[in-house]
Amino acid sequence: MRLDKMLGIRYPFIQGGMANIATGEFAAAVSNAGGLGLIGAGGMNAEMLREQIRICKSLTDKPFGVNLMLMNPEVSAMAEIVVEEGVKIVTTGAGSPAQFMPLWKAHGMIVIPVVSSTILAVKMERCGADAVIAEGTESGGHVGEMTTMTLVPQVADAVSIPVIAAGGIADGRQLAAAFALGAIGVQLGTCLLVSKECPIHEAYKEAVLKAKDNDTVVTGRIAGTPVRILKNSMAREYIKQEKAGADKMELEKYTLGALRRAVFEGDVKTGSLMAGQVAGQLKEIKSIAEIFAELSEGCAKVMKTQFAGEE
Repeated sequence: MRLDKMLGIRYPFIQGGMANIATGEFAAAVSNAGGLGLIGAGGMNAEMLREQIRICKSLTDKPFGVNLMLMNPEVSAMAEIVVEEGVKIVTTGAGSPAQFMPLWKAHGMIVIPVVSSTILAVKMERCGADAVIAEGTESGGHVGEMTTMTLVPQVADAVSIPVIAAGGIADGRQLAAAFALGAIGVQLGTCLLVSKECPIHEAYKEAVLKAKDNDTVVTGRIAGTPVRILKNSMAREYIKQEKAGADKMELEKYTLGALRRAVFEGDVKTGSLMAGQVAGQLKEIKSIAEIFAELSEGCAKVMKTQFAGEE
């Protein structure tokens, strides 16, 4: 079964739950364009999440979901709120949702954790996940070590539940590759940053559009908190200090509030411009509907000409 059939949406696409970006309005725009919009609870408190869910419900009658970062100090309250507000689909990151599974399953919710290894995928299946999102290190934001090309097929072989690919997907060729690797659909993030509907500052969008293939870097590898962002003054100084042996407290002064500065103020020098390696492929701002249509049509063309052997 493909993801679109599983979730009752037009395209087999989930929008990433990007903190400070994935608002209720943005999630509704994604859902209205035929994907699964997600409200990203990272950076929110519980009541902010409730408000964003209600905003989303007021703007779409299509399926949408919520992404919960399990390290959020208010995650227990958030786990109750998604039930109270009638959310039907939850994706999770930064931990195991096992403690919330009985509650969510009792209300018929679909739960899809993000995983970066086969071991975690197997654990998620055992605790009752309906599917997993296998996210490769090409993605923006918090990353693991394995690439999408290597992670997805190994996860698909390790679990019996559906697998959704994430990381490094921005056109039809990569979507076709994800299907070939065993995924039933994909999660998209970076390519949606440059959508007309994305609420990030225009300077952030321009930075993504100007990025070349090698213009992202992972900060925090040494500290054990790897995050992929666009190269800028903050990233270079962070890595310099990290290599010099600075501790987490010293390094935090570079990242504290940096994502918010990028998203809301357009600070492209000291802000944290989270973006994946596909940034180098993105050349213009388009509507979400256009992005989705081009992905779908491009994939169909690849399937026909490459996999079917037609010229």
